[in-house]
Amino acid sequence: MMNNYQIELELYAKGRKYIAGTDEVGRGPLAGPVVATAVIMPKDCYIEGVTDSKKLSAKKRKVLKKEIEEKALSIVTVFIDESTIDQINIYEASKLAMIKAVAGLKPRPDIVLSDAMKLPLDMENIPLIKGDEKSFVIGCASIIAKETRDAYMMHLDQKYPGYGFATHKGYPTKTHLLAIEAKGILPIHRRSYKPIANKLKKENIKNK
Repeated sequence: MMNNYQIELELYAKGRKYIAGTDEVGRGPLAGPVVATAVIMPKDCYIEGVTDSKKLSAKKRKVLKKEIEEKALSIVTVFIDESTIDQINIYEASKLAMIKAVAGLKPRPDIVLSDAMKLPLDMENIPLIKGDEKSFVIGCASIIAKETRDAYMMHLDQKYPGYGFATHKGYPTKTHLLAIEAKGILPIHRRSYKPIANKLKKENIKNK
């Protein structure tokens, strides 16, 4: 039942008080920001059903997000936009988003559990492969980040109708690729990503 709470229990047993979890969402999309969330939950607070956000239905995520937000000691969510992603690459942008999210937490965490990525922090950090499944607090961060980014992509769907952002959230689906072909590249598209870079290259050749 609480198989994703063992790491936290061990850390509490060692005297840690504020355990933060951080995760990012949106590495794969061709459009929109990468979003990271950092969360501190109170000691001995466990919410049934929290896991990797990708394994949950949108309906379940919404319910869990509300409960996490009601119970959390601190939640910080950070957006890194597409132009920054293009400048520093998606790996560095994801890392930057998580570092900034952790930096905004109050109280300051004693330790930070991060999903897969080692972070250059001035506090103890344990990166966990599949951390959003293994750690409750990373799972909480994963759910908030995913729901926040999805809501933002719904907003972009209204701003840029006809691209299908409400359904594919910027990921390179067939619908999205066909829309780019038919309607062109938007300011929110990541120009360093292959399908966008290739189309820009083709257009440059055509315009010469």
